[in-house]
Amino acid sequence: MNTAIVLAAGKGSRMNTGINKQYINILGKPIIAHTLDVFNKCDEIQNIILVAAEDEKDLCANIIAEYKYNKVRAVVAGGRERQESVYNGLTQLDSNCKIVLIHDGARPLVKSSTISVGVEACKKHGAVSVGVPSKDTIKIVTEQQIVNYTPNRKNIWITQTPQIFKAEIIKRAHKTARENAVNATDDALLVEYMGYNVKMIEADYENIKITTPEDLIIAEIILSKRQKAVDL
Repeated sequence: MNTAIVLAAGKGSRMNTGINKQYINILGKPIIAHTLDVFNKCDEIQNIILVAAEDEKDLCANIIAEYKYNKVRAVVAGGRERQESVYNGLTQLDSNCKIVLIHDGARPLVKSSTISVGVEACKKHGAVSVGVPSKDTIKIVTEQQIVNYTPNRKNIWITQTPQIFKAEIIKRAHKTARENAVNATDDALLVEYMGYNVKMIEADYENIKITTPEDLIIAEIILSKRQKAVDL
């Protein structure tokens, strides 16, 4: 059994709207619904756990009912930070779960093919992150914003989600992090902290995280293009 933990508890302050960015409409449908569409239709996913802000759980339940997301097994309250939200989702895993996918709810442009390839890679490697090679040269700077060094661009990848793990690995990683007060910006880093190798596989540049108003425009263009392709 493969379970997707979809994170929708963040407030998205950079969006400058009066509502959580997950519930902003694109093409008449909330962003989180576009995201859930992909996972609910994907054959590799059997269960979905949605992590939401405590005061938005009823809103999520309404969205799930409206769009008939039959794979959503639970709506769980998020924590103060992303890491705590993931942990709360992990506590709801079925005992038969073998592979866990952790995905940002604000990435509605993920493709089913990316999920499928990631699951297969996880079976072999145990820990996988999707991403894309950096198009830009990256500068590492000091606190005074002086360039310290310039890493080789061919070794730089932009990390996306989903990040995909064998269930026992990611559960142990979060347990270890809590016991040792380790905080990380993504789950792969917690796994790396335990000494595991994380396999990076290429997704695509359309798999953006919607963070700013400009991202909304890009996402609408991409989704419109995809819908037109399906209608042809």
